[in-house]
Amino acid sequence: MQLVKVVALGAVLLSTVLPNTQGGLPLVVTTWRFLNATLQAYQSLTVGEFDPIDALVEGCSVCEREQCDGTVGYGGSPDETGETTLDAMLMDGTTMDIGAVAALREVKHAAAVAKYVLRNTRHTMLAGSQATDFALQMGFRRETLQTDESRAMWEQWKANHCQPNFWRVSNAHCVCVLVGFSYLGAQTILSQIAQKDRSIIENVIPSPSMSCGPYEPVSANAVRSNPPEDASDPDRTDFSFGRYNHDTISMIVIDQTGHVVAGTSTNGARHKIPGRVGDSPIPGAGAYADSEVGAAVATGDGDVMMRFLPALLAVEGLRNGQGPSEAAERQIKRITKYYPTFAGGIVVATKDGRHGAACNGMAEFPYSVADGSDWQGEVKVYTVKCV
Repeated sequence: MQLVKVVALGAVLLSTVLPNTQGGLPLVVTTWRFLNATLQAYQSLTVGEFDPIDALVEGCSVCEREQCDGTVGYGGSPDETGETTLDAMLMDGTTMDIGAVAALREVKHAAAVAKYVLRNTRHTMLAGSQATDFALQMGFRRETLQTDESRAMWEQWKANHCQPNFWRVSNAHCVCVLVGFSYLGAQTILSQIAQKDRSIIENVIPSPSMSCGPYEPVSANAVRSNPPEDASDPDRTDFSFGRYNHDTISMIVIDQTGHVVAGTSTNGARHKIPGRVGDSPIPGAGAYADSEVGAAVATGDGDVMMRFLPALLAVEGLRNGQGPSEAAERQIKRITKYYPTFAGGIVVATKDGRHGAACNGMAEFPYSVADGSDWQGEVKVYTVKCV
């Protein structure tokens, strides 16, 4: 593990290699190199004397305003129609209460809306346009989440025949039929092949590997109960998840008394199918907190990670005696068994301030830490090499 110690002004003081890290309380741990968000949460917790949930919201809200890496807040990750929607989740590890929003439309402050779900309702999650209605009831303002940058991103994607996209493609492509044909002619032939046997090519038409939608099933009985063996999608490399396409800010906050909370905020996967919800607002997937042991948060290819509930199981690993780095690495390996090319990272912290991380699909993965062990107004950035 590599540590880069960064002061508030951003100057690098030292770089060294460290094993599993012992921090101190209070503690704020954030995925990626989100220094301002980490600092805001820590100062809210200590100087402002906010409770951990409020400090968590303050930190995540910084990234929503700053549009961190283009993957948090408004103006990023447009879906197939060009719209940006937001997901967020907060979990209180002492009460086990959760507030979350998914596919939130036309409201910029997703983490703050999630706090109203947590504190003002008996629900866990609200979604879509009705989550927007709830936010307006709570006093939030309706405003567009699209910017010139997100619209340009969407238009460039459309001009590239909507590539890449999230429609399932069979591993057998019959690329041979494309030789010598125009784009339109090849598209027609592929559609004809698909109509006869969906296991040969995609199961919707027009071909999502060559064309934009709208799509429709190959035939009325195209959705079969026993899909072909090659119908799974273990190769995720075409989505290019990484620093500027990673889905989430995920944050753990622990106060001096050991009150553990965790949360997330994201604008989701770029060019997603409208209505898609990833791991970020799902308890146990994007984040999980338990004041008896600690917390874990995840970031990356959310469609894959949510299938494994890595945050929940990493926390249970702590309960069973694993250290934070081991708990994180075990969950990464569970995922890579089925999706070896997926990209993502997991950060884990114990209730007494120890922390560690693991990752896959990238060269390395940074996470930011502010803690009470030697606080001098600095945020430290730790970098782990991926498995």
